[in-house]
Amino acid sequence: MMRVRESNTMNRQPLAQSMAVSSLHRHPNEIDKKRIERALVDRKRYRYVTPQVGLIDSGYVITSPCCSRNIEPNGGVIDIAMLEFLETDQFWRLFYKDHSAVAWVAYADYPALPPILALLREDPERRFWQ
Repeated sequence: MMRVRESNTMNRQPLAQSMAVSSLHRHPNEIDKKRIERALVDRKRYRYVTPQVGLIDSGYVITSPCCSRNIEPNGGVIDIAMLEFLETDQFWRLFYKDHSAVAWVAYADYPALPPILALLREDPERRFWQ
């Protein structure tokens, strides 16, 4: 597991300013959304369900039907991962869902998208595909 980099909150814009410039962000975009969707086809876990990639303000959220019933006893769609591009720092932050706490937890920071996609395909710790 990569170590999560602490963000420098001193250089962050106030919420109102960051919301005003959100339309200038490069992410989300349709090209990277398709890259993520294609990468998930080759995943090792839960290959019999079709995950969805949704767009959020500064990245993407991956959801999937829960067939194992480990997380959602009645089935249904669950959160798998969230990828956030931090424009000011120029890196990706990957989150997994702590389903018991119903909260996103920062997993690691990455300089580029390909290592995240490789991790999501393999998921050796079963952190994302639970």
